Amino acid sequence: MTKSDLIEKVATQLNLPKGKAELIINCIFDSMEESLKDGQRIEIRGFGSFEIRRYNAYEGRNPRTGSPVGVHPKRLPFFKVGKELKERVNAGGAPQRATTPPPAPPAPAKESAAAHAAHAAHSAHAAHAPAKDGKAAAAPAAAVVAKKKKADGKSAPARSTDKSRA
Repeated sequence: MTKSDLIEKVATQLNLPKGKAELIINCIFDSMEESLKDGQRIEIRGFGSFEIRRYNAYEGRNPRTGSPVGVHPKRLPFFKVGKELKERVNAGGAPQRATTPPPAPPAPAKESAAAHAAHAAHSAHAAHAPAKDGKAAAAPAAAVVAKKKKADGKSAPARSTDKSRA
């Protein structure tokens, strides 16, 4: 939800013109910003709290060059969600992440020799399946016999797609 979405929602729920709803929202946000600038904590029961966290100066590093860089002390706003909001969001039907990983799926069973032979006989796998005598199967005839035209009009054998001849 964006600020304009919030303004629109307030305007429709309170039956106000959008201009007045925008003034209300801006007044709320401006008041919160001023309180945080003054170092005050904002607590909205059932929703959460905002506070300023202070960070001391420290020496960081430029990630590109690795050279030391001084980082000035700063104050940053921090939001801590309230218990009631957390419970309402979790009750909203969204799937919760498990704290433990789900059990691993069972390992696939080894394919029997008969099933492998039946699978290999399938036309999509026939070019890669070994022949009954243990030798590699012949390449499909279309791949070996196909010819392509050269720029001078003469034909040349096409490249074979059979990887066993490489």
